[in-house]
Amino acid sequence: MKKDLLTLRDLAADDFESLFDRSFKLKQRRGDGIASGMLRGKTLGLIFDKASTRTRVSFEAAMVQLGGTPLFLNARDTQLIRNEPIADTARVLSRYLDALVVRTYSQDLLEELASEASIPVINGLTDLYHPCQVLSDIMTILEKKGGLDELKIVWIGDGNNVAHSWLNAAAILGFNLTLACPEGFYPRKEILESAQADRKDTIQVISDPQAAVRDADVIYTDVWASMGQESESAHRKKVFRPYQVDRGLVDQAKPDVMVMHCLPAHRGEEITGEVLEGPHSVVWDQAENKLHMHKAILERYIAIDEQ
Repeated sequence: MKKDLLTLRDLAADDFESLFDRSFKLKQRRGDGIASGMLRGKTLGLIFDKASTRTRVSFEAAMVQLGGTPLFLNARDTQLIRNEPIADTARVLSRYLDALVVRTYSQDLLEELASEASIPVINGLTDLYHPCQVLSDIMTILEKKGGLDELKIVWIGDGNNVAHSWLNAAAILGFNLTLACPEGFYPRKEILESAQADRKDTIQVISDPQAAVRDADVIYTDVWASMGQESESAHRKKVFRPYQVDRGLVDQAKPDVMVMHCLPAHRGEEITGEVLEGPHSVVWDQAENKLHMHKAILERYIAIDEQ
């Protein structure tokens, strides 16, 4: 029976654990020069409606390293641009491919595609969620910190799609999550309330970044204007200026605090170059771990589809 990864709510705690375990093993195997052919003869389609560097390359490289073949499809080059029904596209691609990674604007479009496809559909980013990103982020925290228990993870900035996936993860795994967002830029109410309903005592949203980072083990930030919000950029720069992750903010956290950013980073806006390139930053390891986590995801979902 096929399964989809549309949000992190599609996973149970045991699913997280198995993905982390497998991603670490795959990272070790790559470091040891051991190739894997788990997906030999399989084909992964990537339908991308938004620009991408890390998500696209890491999924393509992951598929190649697992012995399979990635096939990139710019949405503008498909019949979707001519209003072919999503259901028709899903049914046809299900006859050609073994799984789909979709990066688009609308979560509803993604869910409609998944409902009509007979192959696994994986969310490579929508305006609402970015589940694979947060899976690789938590992998990085586990790698550097050894676990999630007793950690304080702090999100600084916009309550965007990555923040929503952090809320989903915290609701399932139970770690302490504080989000510092300006008024008017909090996460979606229904997503926040759902997470807090599960973890009332460990998830909070406040507007004071200075207070948020006290005793933080992890500080995470992202761009102030996501794709599709370019027209709001000037306004957002003014609103988010107090939320810049600079040395002064980092110094208020724990001495061994980790600084994370899902990239691309705008130095001098949401984060300073000094912090991004500094000793607390783990952004390059974080970016690398997308490759290993995406391998684990592809193995899991394509193998499940065969059972």
